[in-house]
Amino acid sequence: MKRGVKLPEYGIPVCIHSGHPPYSLPWQIGLLAERHPNCKVLMIHMGHGHGVYIDAALKMARRYPNIYLEMSGMPMHTKIKEAYDTVGHDRIMFGTDTPFHHPTVEMQKVLMCGVDEQDLEDIFYNNAKKFFELG
Repeated sequence: MKRGVKLPEYGIPVCIHSGHPPYSLPWQIGLLAERHPNCKVLMIHMGHGHGVYIDAALKMARRYPNIYLEMSGMPMHTKIKEAYDTVGHDRIMFGTDTPFHHPTVEMQKVLMCGVDEQDLEDIFYNNAKKFFELG
């Protein structure tokens, strides 16, 4: 890739692990999204296991419409519904973080978060299909 070429020119989304200092904090990912507003950025783990980072992930996604959230490894099922309601129905998606977490554990968080059947279909399938432009 030529130096200075921006990924949005290629239509490639960027997926970034979040929640472990010093290089993957939600605020840093927010700065990247601000610098490249036409590039879709998927914040993997939506802050991970620390409440401050999870809240920051939600805040950054609300601030920057090009940030999407994936929730694997994030332990708070209530934050999935909060993200769905406040960030956007099309900007939160399921992930497994295999082999670190069993997929059924990750599925149960989503099933218990309090969204309805259509919302579940969006989180488990539709949003990722749209994000990755799979057809």
